[in-house]
Amino acid sequence: MLTITNLHASIGDKEILKGINLSVNAGEVHAIMGPNGSGKSTLSAVLAGRENYVVTEGEVKFEGNNLLELSPEERSWAGIFLGFQYPIEIPGVSNVNFIKAAVNEHRKQKGLPALNGAEFLKLMRERMAYVEMDSSFSSRGVNVGFSGGEKKRNEIFQMAMLEPKLAILDETDSGLDVDALRIVATGVNKMKRPDNATIVITHYQRLLDYIVPDVIHVLYKGRIIKTAGKELAIEIEKRGYDWLINE
Repeated sequence: MLTITNLHASIGDKEILKGINLSVNAGEVHAIMGPNGSGKSTLSAVLAGRENYVVTEGEVKFEGNNLLELSPEERSWAGIFLGFQYPIEIPGVSNVNFIKAAVNEHRKQKGLPALNGAEFLKLMRERMAYVEMDSSFSSRGVNVGFSGGEKKRNEIFQMAMLEPKLAILDETDSGLDVDALRIVATGVNKMKRPDNATIVITHYQRLLDYIVPDVIHVLYKGRIIKTAGKELAIEIEKRGYDWLINE
């Protein structure tokens, strides 16, 4: 599904990614871990098409197509979703109007008719239940006045509505208490299918107790220095990253 080859990327005159190689197949969950400043969020931003990051070398293929040639909107239409570490607030735009516009734009790009009001509301109620969101959230401004946990749940709700082929979750567990973490992770797990994939970016093993990865990659100074199974997260929790960095 996703193949990254020798990816180098910079912001300004600073190179952050220094030769990433990564392959993600449909049906898989990959976790990317690493110390602060290692390039994890940069990788997610590059995949989503953030304009302030410049790819200087390498290629990214998504379902056989050159992802780097696509605009952020085209990447979204192709089936890529980025869950932000810090979801933004959009005052004056209700959740229901925001997500309805997004869903119907995606359907338009696929040659499908827009959902009518009844169809949309039925789907919205079903997907809000994935993350235990009350219906009152639908009329509120996007993330306006939401707690940290509510913002993250709203991100996963949006993901459930859009049904991406590849979800990239950038530190979705950041700032969540145990209950919110469980709810968010449960929502993610409900969307797992043989034809989609997830990349989870996290510092902590605790999220991976709920969203169990098939593969874990450790990113350090812009390079993947270790790839292993889910047991690697437990080892990192016990020993930190120093033992990997010094290998």
